[in-house]
Amino acid sequence: MIIVDGNGMVFGRVASKISKELMTGKEVVLVNAEKILISGSPHAIIERYKTKRDLKNKANPDKSPRWPKVPERFVKRLIRGMLPWKKPRGKLVFSNLTVYSGIPKDIKESPVIFEECRPKNISKYISISKLCRMFGYEG
Repeated sequence: MIIVDGNGMVFGRVASKISKELMTGKEVVLVNAEKILISGSPHAIIERYKTKRDLKNKANPDKSPRWPKVPERFVKRLIRGMLPWKKPRGKLVFSNLTVYSGIPKDIKESPVIFEECRPKNISKYISISKLCRMFGYEG
């Protein structure tokens, strides 16, 4: 089992590392999911996810894609996009992913920090917690 600390990490880099670890058959626990950063203009990022949240199936709106507001579920949903979700192997490895906001008390090991996932001179970014608050998360 690998425990990964998401504090101050760039989302795309850490998510690709996590998905690769999952595909090799390892169990991954991600802590501090709300502190992960998405690089880019905050306004553009908010608009991109706002359009994704507004997509509706005209024939049957109940079958529309669902985007969670809670940060740990939001991060888990985004990592799911990097896995072959529609295949049995993808569903199996996705079940090996656990995501937490903060660090739970039952985790005794020190988390792994991927240094290559740290931001390198990015001046524009938004954290997952701020993004989720824009969509109505109160926590």
